Amino acid sequence: MDEYKRKTPEQILEEIRKIQRGKLKIMIGAVSGSGKTYHMLREGQMLKEKGIDVVICAVSTLKRPETVKQLAGLERVPSIHWMDRGRETKDLNLDGLLARYPEVVLVDGLAHRNRKGARFPNRLKDIEWLLEHGINVMTTLNVYEIEGIQDVARKWTSLEARETVPIGTLELADEIRLIDVSPETLMARFKEGHLEQSPDSGLFTRKDLTVLRELSLRLVAEDVNAALEKHREEMGLQGPSGASERILVSAQYHWNGSIYIRRGQQIAKRLNGDLIVVVFVPDKSKLSKESAAFKRSLLKMAKKTDAGIEELPLRSSRQFPDALIRYAVENNVTRIVLGHSKKTRWQEFWQGSVTDGILRRAQGIDIFWVADRSARGETRFLPAQRGRHDQESPYHRLSKEELEKKVSRIKRGRFKIYIGAAPGVGKTYTMLREGNEILRKGTDVVVGWLETHGRAETAAQVADLQLIPAAEIPYKGTVLKEMDLNAILARNPELALVDELPHTNAPGSRNKKRYEDVMALLECGISVITTMNVQHLESLNDAVAQITGVRVRETVPDSILSMADEVELIDVAPQALRQRMKDGKIYAAGKVEQALGSFFKTGNLIALRELALRELADDVDERLESRDRSFSMRGPWRREETIYVCILPGANGERLIRRGFRIAYRLKADLIVNWIRVGRGNGSDEEPMADCCRTLTDRLGGTFGILESKSWKETPRIVMEQATEVNATQIVMGQAASSGPVLRRRKAVRELIRLARDLDVLLVSDPE
Repeated sequence: MDEYKRKTPEQILEEIRKIQRGKLKIMIGAVSGSGKTYHMLREGQMLKEKGIDVVICAVSTLKRPETVKQLAGLERVPSIHWMDRGRETKDLNLDGLLARYPEVVLVDGLAHRNRKGARFPNRLKDIEWLLEHGINVMTTLNVYEIEGIQDVARKWTSLEARETVPIGTLELADEIRLIDVSPETLMARFKEGHLEQSPDSGLFTRKDLTVLRELSLRLVAEDVNAALEKHREEMGLQGPSGASERILVSAQYHWNGSIYIRRGQQIAKRLNGDLIVVVFVPDKSKLSKESAAFKRSLLKMAKKTDAGIEELPLRSSRQFPDALIRYAVENNVTRIVLGHSKKTRWQEFWQGSVTDGILRRAQGIDIFWVADRSARGETRFLPAQRGRHDQESPYHRLSKEELEKKVSRIKRGRFKIYIGAAPGVGKTYTMLREGNEILRKGTDVVVGWLETHGRAETAAQVADLQLIPAAEIPYKGTVLKEMDLNAILARNPELALVDELPHTNAPGSRNKKRYEDVMALLECGISVITTMNVQHLESLNDAVAQITGVRVRETVPDSILSMADEVELIDVAPQALRQRMKDGKIYAAGKVEQALGSFFKTGNLIALRELALRELADDVDERLESRDRSFSMRGPWRREETIYVCILPGANGERLIRRGFRIAYRLKADLIVNWIRVGRGNGSDEEPMADCCRTLTDRLGGTFGILESKSWKETPRIVMEQATEVNATQIVMGQAASSGPVLRRRKAVRELIRLARDLDVLLVSDPE
């Protein structure tokens, strides 16, 4: 075995070099002014407090007050000043830094170009030289200063970066941290004169800032995904991680093959997933001229969609389901996209049913059948853009209800959410720091509820903020403390800071959930800044359970996130978060080891971080698309959609509803949910489950109903009649249960898929 072979001298020297090489950390932001330098200096201060030797060189604060404060006590190695195109700029003093030889150097502007005659042409080479000499480096970078990303930024924003770094630069970093700031906050900073626009970019518009923010979120998410795949490979873990999607299109050398690839591309873009294409061809047979022409067409389309395409031999059509599922499992596929079967019942009897073969094998993988629209004489290709019928005319007279809704929105307080991937990332700290900044500007700010968890750094951020005392609620012989909603309303501040948005209130409270308390504050004109973790979003409950093995019980509807005026991500690398845990800055000492071995496992934290980045990137895109219906970085979708969720006996109803909601939300579609009761059902055992599904549907803004069917045999017909009545364009249902009438259920699902050939059908996996 290779691990017992003696290492060569070259291998030994390379491993020693890696040990001696310094570590590189990059702070990435959307634009200048997002706070990269501030956070870099703050981390430098934290390292200094731990006894680490830290210096700064070529750091530009641009005289921003909050950033200048972070310079206090940090030693500066003088930089080399020179004039570049009429403005003063700074180069690193490499000789001075090597002579000083600190453990860590903080430096701005990774994409900086050096003066003529410098040792290296740019700062990237300077930093690589410092790393090779064993000096750790922390630096900053704007997303549009990365080659490749700069091309996309130029396309959507007309932005030109003065200098760029190769996209492979990120692979050099040991740690990347995203500094996320909403466009609203950046626009306010520009307006208040705290920031200057880049002389190369001109004036940023809100759309520019939104596009650049989304690019930075997606870029870091891709980097995190690569780290997650590497970690899972090292740990010997197989199958999808649950944090991202991988879409497999099963195409054929036929005219409809291009339809499947296009549809797969749409799904992959909308879900931010990878796209791969496989074509199974008869073994040892030559392609006809027509098939060869379609093959050339498919190869061109796959190239345009950045999809990998693979051709595999197939001995007979009976082996297709097994070959397809085996390929999907080997490639960690989360969803298969293919066309509806065209076989008659008689052909399926003699040749085998492809659909039945897939239903029997596809455990843990979603299956998506693309609607056969040509069967109804409709266009074979999907419309490129959504309709604009919902856009208001400037001459439209508002109805009484529309006027009341707009007036209510104007009166409502402003709502901001800080979201993170896990506890301890710094959401509460950041909320309090912002609260103090707003207080200093003359706004009346109070702390409605605070959870410091014993963290001294967080408690220190309270500073001059007034804390509203908690309400005491007697419960079963004890006294529970909750946020005092009535006291805050009586105090009537301009802004309330409220921690832990998903919290469930004690029995006897005015509202059941804290987010309902927050809604009450907003309706009374009180603005709110609050905190939550991504795992508390209702529609992500199943994904989080798959990632961590823990079912989160306290959730908030996704509508809360879309209701917010601003959402900002607090991003921390998993290694840094685990170190905070070990330092006792998240939980008490007695809980540290247990947390590190369960929820705070490295793999869990990486996956949750990716989930948070992708979720916020989608939220940013949704907001941009709502303002500009012709623009979406995830591509256009269908003109009109109605998502119909069909819950058959034995299916995981709540999982299906969450999946249906996420599809409907991203498609701006209606969500219809039907609980199917077959025969007499399971009596009293079925009612609580149906009630839970009704409650969840209501929370997510869908319409719930119950359909009665006398038998499994007539169930497909009844479901299709209802789907037709609600004008469904996509049916969502679950895979066959492992208990109960498995064969009858699978037969009903197979027949339903046959009847729904002119609709999209999504069969959702149930890994539990």
